[in-house]
Amino acid sequence: MIAPPPFCAIDFGTSNSAVAVPNASTAAGEMCLIELEPAQRTMPTAVFYFTEGAHDADGPPRAFGRAAVAAYVEGHDGRLMRSMKSILGSPLIDQTTDVGGGRGAKYSDIVAGYLKRLRRLAGEPERVVLGRPVFFVDGEPERDAAAQAQLEACARAVGFREVHFQYEPIAAAFDFEQQAIREGKGEQIVLVADIGGGTSDFSIVRVGPERMQRLARRDDILASHGIHIAGTDFDRHIELAGLLQEFGYRTTGPSGREVPSGIYFDLATWHLINTCYSPLRVAEWRGMKSWFTDVRQHARLMTVLEERLGHELAARAEGAKIAVSGGEDTTVDLGHIETGLVLPLSEKTAVAALRADLDRIISTAHETVALAGLKAEQIDALYFTGGSTGLRLLVDGMAAGFPKAARVSGDRFASVATGLGLHARRLFGSAAASEA
Repeated sequence: MIAPPPFCAIDFGTSNSAVAVPNASTAAGEMCLIELEPAQRTMPTAVFYFTEGAHDADGPPRAFGRAAVAAYVEGHDGRLMRSMKSILGSPLIDQTTDVGGGRGAKYSDIVAGYLKRLRRLAGEPERVVLGRPVFFVDGEPERDAAAQAQLEACARAVGFREVHFQYEPIAAAFDFEQQAIREGKGEQIVLVADIGGGTSDFSIVRVGPERMQRLARRDDILASHGIHIAGTDFDRHIELAGLLQEFGYRTTGPSGREVPSGIYFDLATWHLINTCYSPLRVAEWRGMKSWFTDVRQHARLMTVLEERLGHELAARAEGAKIAVSGGEDTTVDLGHIETGLVLPLSEKTAVAALRADLDRIISTAHETVALAGLKAEQIDALYFTGGSTGLRLLVDGMAAGFPKAARVSGDRFASVATGLGLHARRLFGSAAASEA
């Protein structure tokens, strides 16, 4: 019987997750990212609850990651859950939600179920380092502390007896440090920009070969800051500005009244989409046809609500964001909603939709530098990680404010997990060796 690994590190992300464990084939116990799905070291943070099927020892019938998304796209009866991390720190965490087939599940159990899947794939270790954003909740310390406590409770519920946390951008700094040392570079001050699906987090960290092996790195962390704006917000703005106006968003009806916007905001927010499908809400909007000057827009909206196409629409918006991220115009095929419906999305529209968020993120980066008591020209390198750093508009805009800093891009989806693994090895490595 193969012994479980002594510890692991988990990057539980808003959009994607990854896990690092000690590599048993190396004497030094180097960390490696495991395959969470065939040939994939990262897995979408997604769970699909099937309407049909019996419970087993792990709970209701579910699929995880890409299989969860595929089950939804293929039209299986059930409910797709994404962006579960965004629930932490909110009152929703203790509430029960309908997952189909007359079943309900607490949001905390949904998070725990996903963590249980990751722990099992890791070999069921009992010690873990979990990544966390600088702020789960902006400007509300009590809710932020509650979010970490909720995540820890979920981790302990699935079998982790020792749980530690590390800030995600600091973990990314450890990954950058390892790369820089391999390249023969000395001490540097790096601004880590970890911009993922739910948060944009920044840390100013002093790295270098003489510091790398120290477990206590608090003195090297010059400042940390963050904001709860990132990729899912970009997707929402793209959907509202580029797609949902053709479904009635911000349009004026024959009476001169604007169509109520609440349904559109909920359709553009992953964890609220299913609230749009309640029978009362669908019936309400079915009776609001007279509010629309263009009745085709009402028909499109009703198709989305009655056929439960909100998540698919949001996925098309995310795909459009990715398509324009390199600076080119694109089109969005919505023929599954209305035959022949293809909407153009220009970079200009995307820039206008995202401008306020991009400015706030870039401003937060400069605030982080100021918190460290430094000026922009004292930053030696910008290290970009997180899925949303694939957005050229954002990376170019941030780099423009630090003209003397080297621009370095890490693995957008794995840098944090790699850095968390380095921290876990330093934290647990000696204890694990003594127990072996």
